[in-house]
Amino acid sequence: MEWRGRGRTRRGEPYWPAVSQHLVIAVFGPTGVGKTAVAIALAQLLRQRGEDPVAVSCDAMQVYEGLPILTGAASAQERTQLEHRLLGFVPITQTFSAGAYAERAHQEIDALLAQGRRPIVVGGTGLYLRAALADLDLRPPVPDHIRTKWANDPRALADLHAELPAAVRAGIEPTDRQRILRTHELLEAGHEPPPGAHAASSQLWTSHTRHPTLLAALTMDRDELTTRIDQRIDAMLETGARQEVTDADAAGASITARRALGFEDLLNDDVQAMKTKTRRYAKRQVTWLRKLPGAHLIDTTNRTPQDVASELIAMI
Repeated sequence: MEWRGRGRTRRGEPYWPAVSQHLVIAVFGPTGVGKTAVAIALAQLLRQRGEDPVAVSCDAMQVYEGLPILTGAASAQERTQLEHRLLGFVPITQTFSAGAYAERAHQEIDALLAQGRRPIVVGGTGLYLRAALADLDLRPPVPDHIRTKWANDPRALADLHAELPAAVRAGIEPTDRQRILRTHELLEAGHEPPPGAHAASSQLWTSHTRHPTLLAALTMDRDELTTRIDQRIDAMLETGARQEVTDADAAGASITARRALGFEDLLNDDVQAMKTKTRRYAKRQVTWLRKLPGAHLIDTTNRTPQDVASELIAMI
């Protein structure tokens, strides 16, 4: 159904007058590209059209309370400009999964649409983007003691990779620590191992979203993005990221919370390692988003958030 903001039928039911075929707007991109700023600028333009937008985060680490600086979550000031959902709602001591997130995200998006409000899904975690927008066939969670065992396994990553069954190992890069550990967890828990790399890639995204969605994939010149990442991390350190990590560690942060980029590096006082890993992660994000079917690639290099937002408004 096409709509323009919130309205009511004679019986008081929400309706959406014709204007755009997209009910949901998704703003996806690598860390440091400026997704939050674009979402805020987009919300301002949507309000001028009589709409009532709300941001729904699709970031795997921003769900945890106590790590807003480290994870780059929208600040208190930014949240006064645009309401954000699904930020900091999971206790730092709890594990969390994409399956649990999908359930919450579907509830939030469906409720917003029922109220005639425009969901703007914002984030940089590919799996969580898919979980928010589509139905995803996810492996079941594994017991905490199994996760702890593999997370603390002292062996080299190459040895852990070599130990996997050949049919599974062939589809996993030997440097992909997260997938290697996850596969070991699933196997020990008695679950079917995940598909190979090619199959996993094909399953990570689908054009069959739950609601008509405009997907904006933000990109940027690589050198400029690298500079922004370094500057962003420096700003994080100046505003208390180290203390966040120290407090989270003392509180007994869960295995999944500790996967936040820079968590272990800051505990080890290795800022350079944090920057290097963040650049590599951003590179993987860009590679993935360029392959998204149906996504609108938008180069944000030397452009303001308002300029990018205007382009999105033209699309809808």
